[in-house]
Amino acid sequence: CSALTSLDLGSFDTGSVTNMMGMFDGCSKLTNLNLSSFNTSKVTNISTMFNGCSALTSLDLGSFDTGSVTYMVGMFDGCSGLTNLNLSSFNTGNVTDMSYMFRGCSKLTSLDLGSFNTGNVTNMSSMFRGCSALMTIYATNNFVTTNVTSDFACFADCTKLEGGAGTTYSSSHTNSEYARIDGVSSGSEGYFTAKP
Repeated sequence: CSALTSLDLGSFDTGSVTNMMGMFDGCSKLTNLNLSSFNTSKVTNISTMFNGCSALTSLDLGSFDTGSVTYMVGMFDGCSGLTNLNLSSFNTGNVTDMSYMFRGCSKLTSLDLGSFNTGNVTNMSSMFRGCSALMTIYATNNFVTTNVTSDFACFADCTKLEGGAGTTYSSSHTNSEYARIDGVSSGSEGYFTAKP
């Protein structure tokens, strides 16, 4: 639906929906999307849900219940116009795949992942790739890479990214190694800032 500029889903009852994969994929002219009425408690797959929604500048998913979600692959891939993204309610405890999740979100300057728990995530490949304006990623110690087995180019081209203790982006560290809160001592460098 590449010409669609507006969409009113206020009457949608999504209480029984289990799969929202690619729901708005390719809606490249959508400038506004109100999903506050969405019930996502049974949804397990939200991969590529907003893929290519390049005209969206703000997206509030603060009402989303993602406790059952296992796949978030490419969820915001190509959302190159986004400057504001609210993921404050996200429960990612069951998610296994976050690859390409924010790839190409080239206007985001900060990202709050304070609610993220990544203990079950195995794939973070290209997760933040191409977020060229991103300076700050807020997270807690629940953002871990313990089970990650695929992390190629996780932070590739995030050239403005800086951790809370001053660690700056390095092309030598683009995998998930630095997907942690920045520490002041050698060996504890990271690209994240502790969530206040």
